[in-house]
Order: sequence, then C-alpha cells, then structure tokens
Amino acid sequence: MNDRELLSAFEASSLSPGTFGHRAHVRVAWAYLQELPVGDALERVSEGLRRLTRAFGKEGMYHETVTVAYVLLINERIERTGRGGTWEDFEAQNSDLFDRDRPILERYYKPETLKSDLARRIFVFPDRIGGDEIV
Repeated sequence: MNDRELLSAFEASSLSPGTFGHRAHVRVAWAYLQELPVGDALERVSEGLRRLTRAFGKEGMYHETVTVAYVLLINERIERTGRGGTWEDFEAQNSDLFDRDRPILERYYKPETLKSDLARRIFVFPDRIGGDEIV
C-alpha cells in the first residue's frame, strides 16, 4: 500500500486492527508531515486515530500524549534530514522510533505518567530528560 492509499484508508477508518500497528501509526504521521504543516498533520492524525478507535470499538485506546509526542518527534526527525525522503529511508534512519523493547517515550516520560488517565486525555509535558526526572 502506498502512502496515499494508506492515508485514504486511515481517513475512511477502513484499516483493520491487525494491520494498523505501531509502524503504521508512525507511517501515517510521517506521510501527513510530508505534505502538511505540523499543526495540521497533528490534527489529522489525532482526529483519524479517534475515528479509528471508535470504528474498532476501542475508544479508550486513544492516547493524546503519545500521539502528540510521536508526531512532534517524527516532525523533528524529518526537519533534521529534510523533506522528500522515502518512508523506507526514514524508517531505516530512525529505528529508535520503532523499538518496542525500549520505547523512545520512556526517555521523556516516567512510566506512571504515560499510564495516567490525564496523559491519555490531554497532552502532558515530559517529566524526564534522558532518564533524569525534571518535574
């Protein structure tokens, strides 16, 4: 599936839970960020994920802090290397965004923060940097 097909399926909530894992989440954000300013891309990702979780019957799965943090991280990585690269290049150059054993957000957030209802409902600022607590 190419980027346009992925975004169309995402916007139509026609993806299946089995095919829309973490990698696909990152790819959707990356694809939007190729064509939209970060604020607009974030809005599309957030709205699309909310629609998709409703379609999957799992509305409680949407996590605002994780969504915002990942979109901002992906945007920063794109800006550092320049727009116009391929998805495959982005994925290869940013393997830490896909590491399920050592999730990148653990560098910025204490586990209890990410597990909180507050962080699920609204964006919460990071409370650690490089493993050190800042709040």
